[in-house]
Amino acid sequence: MKFYYFPLSTYAQKTLMALYEKQVDFEPVIVDLRDSDQRSEYRKVYPLGKIPLLVRDDDWLIPESTIIIEYIDTHFDSGQRLIPKDKDKARQVRFMDRMSDLYLNETITTLVFQGWKPEADRDQERIDAAKFRAGVMYDYLNKTLDGKEWLMGEFSMADCAAAPPLLYAQQVFPFDEHANIVSYWERVQNRPSYRKVLAEAQPYLDQLNESAA
Repeated sequence: MKFYYFPLSTYAQKTLMALYEKQVDFEPVIVDLRDSDQRSEYRKVYPLGKIPLLVRDDDWLIPESTIIIEYIDTHFDSGQRLIPKDKDKARQVRFMDRMSDLYLNETITTLVFQGWKPEADRDQERIDAAKFRAGVMYDYLNKTLDGKEWLMGEFSMADCAAAPPLLYAQQVFPFDEHANIVSYWERVQNRPSYRKVLAEAQPYLDQLNESAA
């Protein structure tokens, strides 16, 4: 299988964590959508041009991070199970996955992109709305993590979804006052799957920091 992604993308990181947790073999294909040539070439593979994308050996396309994780978790028995067999627990994991994608990941991404703009071009209304949603999610995650090592008890797809945006969150809207998230973030950074994801992203993060300096 081929996996098309960009190491800085939170949705790519989410899926990479799952692939590493499941110990699934794949051929990595890095696509930098900021590059017009790479973007055009990638659209020949996937016309919508979004990442990440998993392509099976029979050329069947599996897009969208959650759907890719659903696929590998149901088709590979190796590694960590990411969606419980129990129907109620599985529903709870999927719910947390959606909450993390829609109200944490997208919110933090908004703050990151607004921060990259010149101050005069920033949309303060969007920034305020994003900070409000992030604050609500921090309170929710902090409460959910009370007495737990991982969001749903056992490591799951919910953690794959929640972990990547926390890296950027600490830069644009820190969660230092939420003790359970702080402890959780420390555990995430010690998780082998995330360490591999961060190692791949680090050269690109260094480039961003150099350009911002």
